[in-house]
Amino acid sequence: MSVGPLQLVLILVIVILLFGTKKLGNIGSDLGKAIRDFKKGMSGSEDKDDEKAQASEKLKADEPPAEARRESEKSSQDSSGH
Repeated sequence: MSVGPLQLVLILVIVILLFGTKKLGNIGSDLGKAIRDFKKGMSGSEDKDDEKAQASEKLKADEPPAEARRESEKSSQDSSGH
């Protein structure tokens, strides 16, 4: 059961009668803006995720390993007299 060209024309006429041509133009332009914003948002979120991952890797590289941190904490506690 497929939709033929006659059914499409009938649906189009009904939609035009319900909404009017001005309203359909506004709906079309709003839909186009929404799609553009969505695409822009999706590409922007990927860039932000990449930036976060790079910043996280940089912080990990700058931090000393966990064992070195424990040893430095232990030696600082020993020297403070605890």
